Amino acid sequence: MESYHQAALFSQMARPDFYPHPADDIEQRETHISKVFLAGCFVYKIKKPVNPGFLDFTTLENRKYYCMQELLLNRRLTHNIYLDVVAITFNDGKYCLDGPGRPVEYAVKMHRLPDTSSMIHLLRNSRINEEELGILAKKLAGFYGNAISDSRINDFGTWETIRTNCEENFRQTEQFAQKIFDERLFKIVRFAMSSFLHRNKQLFDNRIKAKKIRDCHGDLRTEHIYYTDDGIQIIDCIEFNDRFRFQDVASDLAFLAMDLDYEGYDRTSEILLNAYVRYSKDFNVFVLIDFYKCYRAMVRFKVNCIRLQANDLSEQNRHRLLAGIEKYLNLAYQYAIRFTRPTLWVVCGMPASGKSTVSEELAGIFGIRVFNSDVIRKQMMGAASHDHSNTPFETGIYSKGITALTYGRLLLLAQEEIEKGESVILDATFNTAHHRNEAKLLAKDMDVNVMFVECVVPENLLKKRLLLRNNKPSISDARISNYASFQKQFEPLAEVSNEQHIIIYTQNSLDECMQRILNPDFSQAGAGQELRYSST
Repeated sequence: MESYHQAALFSQMARPDFYPHPADDIEQRETHISKVFLAGCFVYKIKKPVNPGFLDFTTLENRKYYCMQELLLNRRLTHNIYLDVVAITFNDGKYCLDGPGRPVEYAVKMHRLPDTSSMIHLLRNSRINEEELGILAKKLAGFYGNAISDSRINDFGTWETIRTNCEENFRQTEQFAQKIFDERLFKIVRFAMSSFLHRNKQLFDNRIKAKKIRDCHGDLRTEHIYYTDDGIQIIDCIEFNDRFRFQDVASDLAFLAMDLDYEGYDRTSEILLNAYVRYSKDFNVFVLIDFYKCYRAMVRFKVNCIRLQANDLSEQNRHRLLAGIEKYLNLAYQYAIRFTRPTLWVVCGMPASGKSTVSEELAGIFGIRVFNSDVIRKQMMGAASHDHSNTPFETGIYSKGITALTYGRLLLLAQEEIEKGESVILDATFNTAHHRNEAKLLAKDMDVNVMFVECVVPENLLKKRLLLRNNKPSISDARISNYASFQKQFEPLAEVSNEQHIIIYTQNSLDECMQRILNPDFSQAGAGQELRYSST
């Protein structure tokens, strides 16, 4: 009966005389859960009486409730777009917007946004610049920062929930393997996501502690973002299921980043992410973004697989869905390769350049181990960590032989972590090309990424830091008296390629240093960084 009423209603809504305002050309759009009429300056969206399992629109009461939810939730990211929920009545054999008679349906009424203002249209016409991406990033950072976060919402961001959601995607799509997609890639992605989750529970726990599980948008895509004279408008959030909206802000943002990658705008995706982190100071986004982009790609993959089962598909739509299935799976595979490959981080530089501070912060962000050469050296020699030695340069425990043993031990410890599938940080001066080449050789032999983070600081500040060590305990025995020798012995990183070399200036704030390290798009003279870095 509900479907019969809607069929008759939709027939009348397709005519211009149905509307109490000018509506010369009626454009209709449809999804599996809603019907949309673009009539003149307005849009009317009606929910279909369906229950596919993740929502229930089968009763008029439910459809009215979710229309109200759509109105309220979407007003968070729009201005003067979502106008009202209007009743559609039936009287004297015809339907009417807000007319006499009993309500038989409800519609969300919106101001119509021109397709030419959508983000995807502007991108395709090269009409979005870096400044405009920054405005979007700032809006999203503000939105997430103010979005609701509480214990009930946190439940949706737990490690257990994320694992369940990922496995649900694979269970619901494995039946289509070999019939419509490459099962080999499917299994690789499934294993990669499961492995990441198994090794990184602490990362997800930390996101809850940091209050990053919020009431988000849920369907953040380029086609839902509009650049208008009244600012950026972001429409069509998920209103019908809290589970799809309550999530880590990194997951919500990953949907948009993945969508940009899918459409071929990888560079735009990176610029947007970088700008978002600048505004939000949420550096852990970089740690989880590839995992969540992979998850989002697999969600879209699943949706296309399910839609392909419809009986009324045209041949054109069938080919479009098949192409999308292949593309989303390939994209998920690319993300999986990135986040499953460990990284050997070499944090190097002159003594007192800030290596240990940077290493500890990086270790905390990634949830991985850091090995410090000063600690290892003293452990090997049976000395307490804070025992200060006045041994002359390159003698005693700082002789070339002991130094060689220390670096050998560092690399062995790194190898043990990598064999467990973990990334690792080595905190040492690495002042010679020989020691750095040994680290590169280990990375090559273990088939992992290697990144050299060179800490640099102005000479006057470096000397000041060394002087301060005279008055407080320090694991390092390096003092101002050794400065000239250190400087003379430090060999420039000429043998390290730009792609593996990141220079950070530690007179800047720790936040700035972390963004420079984690920012996958940053480049500068003498340093390059185009790779995405893995936390695992």
